[in-house]
Amino acid sequence: MFIHAVLMAFKPGTDEAFHQRVEDYAAQIRAGSPGLVSYLYAPNEASRAQGFSHAVVACFADEAAHERYQISAVHQEMKAFMAGQTERLVVFDSGHWR
Repeated sequence: MFIHAVLMAFKPGTDEAFHQRVEDYAAQIRAGSPGLVSYLYAPNEASRAQGFSHAVVACFADEAAHERYQISAVHQEMKAFMAGQTERLVVFDSGHWR
């Protein structure tokens, strides 16, 4: 297994329509990513989130599946769409799943 997590802080005023469009991208990713085990885009419910209001948490069968996802057209389009509203992000990638 390979885990990919991205915590995101968005600009003030980022509206629900933005998040719905990101979820639409997530649905496309879930439907068309070979080797994807699970993919979640969701609000961060932690009280200690330090402004990171949302996250993508994905699990891939292996690192190769993660690399295919990274260069996929839909992922690139999603990143381009989100870039204008993203203030900060933190990425975690690991193949050390037990």
